[in-house]
Amino acid sequence: MERHSRTIAKTLTWRVIGTLITIWVVYAFDKDIKSSIVIGVSANLIKMFLYYLHERIWNRITFGRIKPPDYNI
Repeated sequence: MERHSRTIAKTLTWRVIGTLITIWVVYAFDKDIKSSIVIGVSANLIKMFLYYLHERIWNRITFGRIKPPDYNI
């Protein structure tokens, strides 16, 4: 399990990267920096929220996890 603060930190750093890429791609097509920033920021705020929910849901799923031993020697 992860703490909520770790999931939030991962979410923020990943979405900063995603936001910069979105702004760059929109600017490449539109050549308007203002609309590129507005689209990049708004789209990525939504994605950030959805990613956080996705991570928290996956945190509850045991699929693919290796259970640690119940004892230590």
